[in-house]
Amino acid sequence: MKMMDRGCVDIVVTSPPYNLGVKYNSYDDKIPRKNYLNWIYNWGFALKRILSDKGSLFLNLGGKPSDPWVPYEVLFTLRELFCLQNTIHWIKSISVGKNGAVESLGHYKPINSKRFLNDCHEFIFHLTNNGDVELDRKAIGVPYSDKSNVVRWQTAGDDIRCRGNTWFIPYKTIQNGDAERPHPATFPIELVEFCYKLHGINKIRLAMDPFLGIGNAAIAAYRLNVLFVGFEIDENYLLEAQRKLRREKCQKS
Repeated sequence: MKMMDRGCVDIVVTSPPYNLGVKYNSYDDKIPRKNYLNWIYNWGFALKRILSDKGSLFLNLGGKPSDPWVPYEVLFTLRELFCLQNTIHWIKSISVGKNGAVESLGHYKPINSKRFLNDCHEFIFHLTNNGDVELDRKAIGVPYSDKSNVVRWQTAGDDIRCRGNTWFIPYKTIQNGDAERPHPATFPIELVEFCYKLHGINKIRLAMDPFLGIGNAAIAAYRLNVLFVGFEIDENYLLEAQRKLRREKCQKS
């Protein structure tokens, strides 16, 4: 990032290690909390230099029931660099009831505990320089369930409303975890697409992910015809990202 021009990136969608002891190939995910937060600040400072004035940083963070403070401590560490413009809840699994019936959707890792609930969501913190970035809310909008609201809320006949800050985006069902998801901590491609569209595709000159992993942010950029750059310290993850992107291009051609 040191070699990149100031203000050249318009959107960053990324998920750094959470320091929760996840087993990565080339990174120790369990360092002293103070060291971890110093590291967070350092890459945040470097990122701020290259983020454009009206750029967006969508930061995916999660914790675990026995250590829930990580996302909040990271956010507090970055507050002197960025404004928190929106807090989005990425819902991985949900149970909804209608007419007395309950349907469960999505996937989660069950927790065997008498103290903690199953953890079915993570945060997406939308950070900007000044908290004044205009968004294309209807780019990821949803239809009104009650069509009378189309007239009631002065929508000019538009049957699309803002989706809100709860995004249900489940992981795809897989049969072989190691083969189909070789990285221990990834977000869905669709989640990145939501972020790009919400910021506004026509406003993105360059998108970036400084923690590329196996390349889901790169694939989202390719699907939406967005110029992209990513960084990854692990050669195996980078090779997998390249393989996935090649497969994506072959499927599209």
